[in-house]
Order: sequence, then C-alpha cells, then structure tokens
Amino acid sequence: MPELGISGVDPAGPHLIDGIEPWSDEQPRLYAGELLSETGERIPLRIGFRTVAVVDGVLTANGSPISLRGVNRHEWHPLTGRTLTEDTMLTDVLLMKRHNINAVRTSHYPPDHRFLDLCDEHGLWVFCEGDLETHGFEPGGWRRNPSDDPAWREAYLDRTERLVERDKNHPSVVVWSLGNESGTGANLAASAAWIRQRDNSRPIHYEGDWASCAYVDLYSRMYIGVDELAAVGRGQEAPTADPADDAHRRALPAVLCEYGHAMGTGPGGLSEYQQVIEAHPRLAGGFIWEWIDHGIARLTGQEDPRTFYAYGGDFGEEVHDGNFVADGLLFPDRTPSPGLVEYKKVIEPVRIRIDPAARQIDVRNLHHVRDSGYLDFRWTVEDGGEPMGCGILTVPVTAPGRTATVAWPADVTDALDAARKNDSGHEVWLTVTAVLAADETWAEAGHEIAWGQGLVMAPAAAPVPFTPAPAITHDGYIALGPARFDTRTGMLTRLGDLELDGPRLDIWRAPLDNDLLSAFGKPQADAWFAAGLHRMRHDVLSVEPDVSGLTVIARLAAAGSSSGLGVVYHWTACDTSHADQARLRLETVVTPDGPWPVPLPRLGVAMSLPGTDADVEWFGPGPGEAYRDSRAAARVGRHRSTVSAMQIPQVRPQENGNRHQVRHARITTPDGTLLITGDPVIDLTVRPWSTEALTAATHQHDLVRDGSLHLHLDHAHHGLGSAACGPGPSAPDVLAAVTTAFGVEFGSSR
Repeated sequence: MPELGISGVDPAGPHLIDGIEPWSDEQPRLYAGELLSETGERIPLRIGFRTVAVVDGVLTANGSPISLRGVNRHEWHPLTGRTLTEDTMLTDVLLMKRHNINAVRTSHYPPDHRFLDLCDEHGLWVFCEGDLETHGFEPGGWRRNPSDDPAWREAYLDRTERLVERDKNHPSVVVWSLGNESGTGANLAASAAWIRQRDNSRPIHYEGDWASCAYVDLYSRMYIGVDELAAVGRGQEAPTADPADDAHRRALPAVLCEYGHAMGTGPGGLSEYQQVIEAHPRLAGGFIWEWIDHGIARLTGQEDPRTFYAYGGDFGEEVHDGNFVADGLLFPDRTPSPGLVEYKKVIEPVRIRIDPAARQIDVRNLHHVRDSGYLDFRWTVEDGGEPMGCGILTVPVTAPGRTATVAWPADVTDALDAARKNDSGHEVWLTVTAVLAADETWAEAGHEIAWGQGLVMAPAAAPVPFTPAPAITHDGYIALGPARFDTRTGMLTRLGDLELDGPRLDIWRAPLDNDLLSAFGKPQADAWFAAGLHRMRHDVLSVEPDVSGLTVIARLAAAGSSSGLGVVYHWTACDTSHADQARLRLETVVTPDGPWPVPLPRLGVAMSLPGTDADVEWFGPGPGEAYRDSRAAARVGRHRSTVSAMQIPQVRPQENGNRHQVRHARITTPDGTLLITGDPVIDLTVRPWSTEALTAATHQHDLVRDGSLHLHLDHAHHGLGSAACGPGPSAPDVLAAVTTAFGVEFGSSR
C-alpha cells in the first residue's frame, strides 16, 4: 500500500501509521492496496479503517454515536429472481443513498460479495447476517428446533465460519448477525462464541433471543409500537427472568431490526418512530421491512398482453402467503413507492426549521462525523404556489450534532414585501432546501438531501361575500344558482356545463394490506366487514328546497344493522348571473345513530363526472400521495398531475393516491373544469375506477376504466399504520365515528 508507505514489507505487520482517515458511511475513505503472493500473483485490495464499539450503552463508530437509518434487503429481481447483476446491485445502493438510507441488514443471508464492495465504496453500514432461519418450527412450539439440537451444532458453526471468513475485510460490515427468527439455543450461543474468538472487533446481533440477550451485544426488537420503543429508550423495558441477563441487556444499545412494515399503501407512523429514536441515545435506529416488493413479472393473455406482478397463489400452489411478499419500499421494477419518499424525508440527516415569528432559520446537523459544508442551501418564496423570489442561503458550516441559526437574508424580506403588495389572498410559504454542493459517488451536485417549510403569511380571515340564491323546483329537477339537483334523490346532476353524480356520504375505502392483515390481533377490516361498512346503503329521507338553498336529509346504514349515520346536506349558491363565477357550497353534518364500536375507514363525500382522464391542479401538500400518518414528505405548493399519474401501482390494488389537506383544486376535462375549495381543507382522491372495482381487484390489470372519474372529498381517513406486521395507527390517527361537520365549495368554468 504505497499510499500508506507500506511497500515491500511483511503485509501482516503490525504497522503503525499516522494520519489515517477513518471509513464511515458519510465519508467512505478507501485506500488502494495490492497483495503480492510468493508466486507473483497480484490481488488488488481496497481497505478501509474504522472502529465499532458499544460505549456506555451506545453504539459508536470511530468514537462517535451512530444512528441507523436502514432497510432490510433481500436479493430480488422480478425477472431473474435471486440472481442479480452488478448493475442491479448498484441501482439498489444508489437508490438507498439518494433516499438518505445509511444502513442495510442483509436479510437473511450473506449477500453477493459484490454488493458489499459497493457498500464499501459508497458508504453503507451493514449488518451482515448468517444464512439461518428456522421460523417454521415456531408453530410447533419450537419442538426439535435445530438451534438447540446438538446434531446441528457443526452445521451452525460451519455457516458462521463461512460468513465471517468471507466478509471480514469489508469496512462496511460493522455487525455480525447470527440469523433470523430461529428461536434460542446452544448452537446460537456457540456461533456467537466462535465469532468472538475469531473477530472481536464487531458487535454481535440476533433478535430471536431478545428476552435474555445472553450472547449478543445489541438488544434487538422487531415491530414494537412507539410507546414500547420509548420505554426501551429509557431503559424501562420489562425485566428478564435472570437478573444477570437483565443487567447485561440494560447495558446494551437497542436496535429495531425490523419495523415500519412497508406492505401496500404506507407504512404510517414513521415520523413517530423517528422522533422516539432521536430522543434516546440508547436507540441506535433500525431497519424498515423491507427494501423491495418480491413480485414476479408475468404477462396477461395473448391479446393485448400487459406486464403484471404475480404473488402467492398465482401459480396454483396450495400453501402460500398471498401478496405478503409485496412488502417493500420499492415496487418490483425498482420504482420508489410513496413509502420510500416518506422515509427519505423522515430520516433526513439535516433538519431545517423555519421560525416566521423570529424571522430565522435553524439548521440542525444530525450527521455523526460530517459537517454541513458539503451542502448548499437555497430558499424560495411562493405566493399561492407562484414564485415570488429565490436565492442562496448562507449557512455557517455546522459540525455534527450542532445547530446553526441564521436570520432571513434581505432578499427573503424583499420577496415577502412583494407578496404582501401582491395581496393575492393566498398562503405565502418560505421553503429552504439543502442540496449537494458537488458531485458525490452516489448522486450529482444539486441532489436534494433535506428541506423545510414555513407559512410566513396566512390569507386574510375576512369572509367572502355570499348572497344565497333560492332553490327553484322545475319539472324533474331543482335549480340552485348554476346547479341542478334530482328532485327525488337531491343529488347534484349538473353544475354549469358539467354533468355530475353525487356527492353522497362515503365511509368505505378499498382495504389496505394493513387493514386486511394483522400479525398481532384481528385485522381491522374483519370488524369493518362484520359491521357491513362495505355495503352501506344511502337512503334519502327528504329533499327540501327553500329560499336559502337546498337541504337533503339521508341515512347511511347496512342492511340488517341497527347502527347508521344520519347525514344532512345543506346546499347554498351565490346569487350571480355569471356561470364562470358560480359558487356552490355544501355543508355536511354527519351524526352517528346507534352504537359504533369500530372506527370509520374514511369520512367524506364521493361523486363522479364523465371522463377517462383529466388534468388535476391543486394547492396544498404534494406532489405525491399523503395520509394523516404519512405526510412528512408532502410540501405545500401548487402541483399539477393527471388522474392517470395520480394512481399508485400497488402490487395488490388498494386505497391509494390521496392528496392530503388540499386547499383548492381544478379538475379539467374536455367538458369543462370543476373547481373545488376546502373549508379550509379537504382530502382529494380522483380515480378512473370506482372504490368497488378497486376493492375487487387482485392485480393492476384487473382495473379497467369505466368512463367516469370518481372523486373522493374526505374530511378524514383512518390512519395507515403498519398492522400487516406491526402496530395499527396511533390513537390520534384512529377515525372515530362522532358527530362531524365539514364544508366544501364547488365551481365550474369552460
């Protein structure tokens, strides 16, 4: 290694060298070397130097605490299965780095060695896991489990030895993991003892013996809730049976080897987990389950063949787990899911907080060794989504763990003054982004690392004048301003030139995987189906036009159920002769009738208009989907898309594509434009198929456009959670059936 002054000498050393730059995930310094054999064979090497240790119950690298922002990764490709090219491995590593991920658990076997080379090069901490899982013995009470069977001892040790000897020279490998979900037993203890004898420079991980942690160096858990995680962070977990084991375990760092089960739409609650992780030094972070959906690419029939992703049961097998293999942050084709976009935001290594009252910006550096000098900071002021100014924000170079506070530059104040003079009546937001100042091995200069927003000017609270128009009954319809309603059902049938159907109270959503499955109790959807929420009937009780508008009274209930929801729709229209200025307001009041022991899937109104696609523009969080417990990645602004592009291609179709807390929106079809305004906000979903079709579909090719655009204007959704293999939504995100009122305005234009 001439770079280190080691040449022509015994490579075994020892060699004492000054000025070594340590390897880390943030600065993966590798030194080039060459091993020369006695026969003249030359083997190129890349060597990194770093230390890993547990210090006072905290996981450290190179003397500094580290926080794992990780994923569990299986080796998978939808066409080649478990055989990956190096290009595919590189794609995985670059995607991880670009989404702020810094760690990988190689679940549940050692990966292709080329993947570890890439982790060395680009910088990822690796929990390198042994090829071991005996999960199938659990249903039988672990009877005859190989982990505690002497006949399997040599096999366990053989796998452990091959794991360590092959991968011991990778600086990215910072922890040895014995395996996964294999119970407990003497063979695991023997494997740990062998590793310590051979390589005592790395901690040992194994989750399956979390109740004692007798032979490991990390207290590892999977799929626990945030309350239990906080207790672990405080060192207040339930005691072990053995006092000695208990003392040992409480001195260990804690890690979530699996959490945030990323199956279908979701996971929800990632922000809650990250807040707890960052609050407690004992918590070393964790690994989302998992990296990629394991869909298998197939073609539909010979006529107009389309690619879809098959899963358990699609091949005639008798025993399978259905789509439980589709539980990744990437879709099978390696397209990032909304869950990955959310995770990137939640774990960003730089936190930007805007304080409008103090007119200052706080930049907190969460890195463990890297200062903020590798980033450029930029600001933008937008008035109702329209740019009013942008520029560079000068932020002092900030050391790891420190926070810099900077005052707004004069240019920001000038942009805000321009917005104030503009007097648009819209929200004015200041957005600050942190981007790469120069190319890295994993992304080009300008790649966004983090962002923050602040509402710096709220719209005036003065109400817009609204003179109600009378509802006039005609032959076959009721006219209210520019709108027409059916005299029998009271439903809106036309607004200006637009044909409409609805809106009606709607509480059903196409169940998520997190609704249909539960590893720790009964699935939420079981209670919903039992209550008949999927077959609610909308019965109109009265249609009452008068001089102030139109009132429709209805009841929503399932046949055979004593529980229902009373609903009052009150329509008013602004008295104007100009259709392009028409304002039609709906106030909806929902009142539970009878016992409601289950939460509601959603609460809002649904309607439709003709079309197969449309342009959609909205002001509010975006550009991607967001729900009440998965919204960190959505930033407020003016966003544009199409109905087609707003659909999320989950391997098993389910509720998706919601835009959260929309202020106002425009849906433009060839027949005209529908204007929607929340009071003050509304959740918006637009689909080219119905909820019933989405509920019935098992694969994406089952979804066929039916000639209508289906709109959902929701007051709220039940949270996403991660109950398919984890906890359901936290209490604040449970949508209880209580008396609720919400409003929305409609308009139309050509």
